[in-house]
Amino acid sequence: MPTAVRICVCGDESTGKSSLIASLVKDQFMTNKIQPVLPQITIPPSIGTPENVTTTIVDTSARPQDRTTLRKEIRKCNVILLVYADHYSYERVALFWMPYFRSLGVNVPVVLCANKSDLVGQGSTPQVVEEEMLPVMAEFREIDSCIRTSAREHRNVNEVFFLCQKAVTHPIAPLFDYKEGHLKPSCVGALKRIFYLCDKNQDGYLDNQEMRDFQSRCFGKPLTDDDLDNIKLSISKSLRGADLSKGIDLRGFLQLNKMYAEKGRHETIWIILRKYHHTDSLSLEENFLHPKFEVPEFCSAELSPAGYRFFVDLFLLFDKDNDGGLNDEELEALFAPTPGLPASWADSAFPSSTVRNEGGYITLQGWLAQWSMTTFLEPKTTLEYLAYLGFEPPNPKDPITSALKVTKPRKRRRRPGRVERNVFHCYILGASGAGKSSLLDAFLNRPFDDLYHPTIKPRRAVNSVELPGGKQVYLIFEELGELEPAVLENQAKLDACDLLCYAYDSSDPDSFSHIVDIRKKHTQLDELPSVYTALKADRDKTTQRSELQPDQYTSSLNMSSPLHVSVTWNSISELFVALAEAAANPSTAFPKSDDETPDRTSLYLTLSATACAAIAAVMIWRRSTNAI
Repeated sequence: MPTAVRICVCGDESTGKSSLIASLVKDQFMTNKIQPVLPQITIPPSIGTPENVTTTIVDTSARPQDRTTLRKEIRKCNVILLVYADHYSYERVALFWMPYFRSLGVNVPVVLCANKSDLVGQGSTPQVVEEEMLPVMAEFREIDSCIRTSAREHRNVNEVFFLCQKAVTHPIAPLFDYKEGHLKPSCVGALKRIFYLCDKNQDGYLDNQEMRDFQSRCFGKPLTDDDLDNIKLSISKSLRGADLSKGIDLRGFLQLNKMYAEKGRHETIWIILRKYHHTDSLSLEENFLHPKFEVPEFCSAELSPAGYRFFVDLFLLFDKDNDGGLNDEELEALFAPTPGLPASWADSAFPSSTVRNEGGYITLQGWLAQWSMTTFLEPKTTLEYLAYLGFEPPNPKDPITSALKVTKPRKRRRRPGRVERNVFHCYILGASGAGKSSLLDAFLNRPFDDLYHPTIKPRRAVNSVELPGGKQVYLIFEELGELEPAVLENQAKLDACDLLCYAYDSSDPDSFSHIVDIRKKHTQLDELPSVYTALKADRDKTTQRSELQPDQYTSSLNMSSPLHVSVTWNSISELFVALAEAAANPSTAFPKSDDETPDRTSLYLTLSATACAAIAAVMIWRRSTNAI
């Protein structure tokens, strides 16, 4: 919401512009003659007003010789108070002033003021509104509101400037189309999102308790039973066929806000919108969608327990048929308040990137795995969707970023010990036709497909893996496709990778040489933990056309022999456990040369501790000797 309002008071000479300003400042009519154009006045924020903004009022002259100053002030303001006082000045509103504002290219609201209403012959307020104000408002959509005033009688003086202030802080233009008589699409979209977030049980109705919670959040005061009954009565009177027995549905909620707009209570709508982080353009606040969240080098982002709890509850809430999967309709309903599926999900052909049930629908296991992968690769996307979907931290004082956590850095992977992470990223490297895609399918419990489909674009699969001891982690398995050479040259991509899985077809004599070649070409791969895997072990093993056979090659690196597996075997899951274990204990999966300098860090620490203890003992002995 704006923190400052600049009002430019315009109109013909002798319409009482300066008198209105003076009457506001002095709180009474000035009988003495005042100067034709008053100096600029700045009114500081008042604690008693809901807007709490600084208001600057600029008086202007309509004389032709002052047109340059007038033009400058109109372009600087963010609301125009257009004053007329008689038939001639009224005619000039449509003939001169409104076209003049348009010619300057300004896009600010205009408050139309019929001043000097105390004069005889001015007519009643309803008559003036119907005969004068409504026709010109219908012709010029820039006119936000209209009011009759009298500086002499101090009638509606404060109100007219309040209308100007409200036209900036709570503009009606983005919310309601007076000509068509309905809420604008962007406003409807924002209110639909708010209805979705308030409908906690997703039954399509705001029941009494949900309405009370809504009232408390937006307005900070309780909603009495009488108030709630009056709201329902107003909706039922204005909306034919409204069934409010179960609560207020979306149609009724939109009708309620439409009535607020029609009655000039659009500030009520703005209070609701801003409580749910909507900006003046009705988009969501940038710092709400994209809060500051940095992941330091060598660290990663994961969902916190609160984040996992939120996504579990969300899944269970929208699994209406309780079949353990989210079908297309349920997914569409879940993502209703968002722009749709995240772009990365669409690129990875979601939900084929994770675990699905027999019907092809994502399961809870797959749902959590997918968000774990998204958080690991794109934490800001997860934060954005947490905002869209209405995540509320368990502690209201905590930021939305409490749904995520940053892991400890893993700089020295060769040092023995476990990595304190729950999500690991593994690249699978190997020749075309080695069986990498089938391995990804097996990882997601998909049936084996004999038909060969070459992988062009990178493909990811994510699933949970249970380690020995019962700990569950998530493994992101990625096949690089034709981008393999480019990825292996990208150091940032390699730094983000936890493990390499070198895979070859044990029945193809030319398969293993690809691994040897890429390791020779990309020596930086030696800095990553790796596991060698011989796929298609259900077929006849063949001799590889390589200087060293796979077992000899890994032995020369002081590494374990390749794991012989087949996606057609039930034991294939043991490979994924082995990969996750290697990622969690990276020191066990490094190539080591015979002359590699041993890691003496522990020895140095032990010697240092021993030396410190010896020095301390000597000092104690000396003190005791001196004391004797």
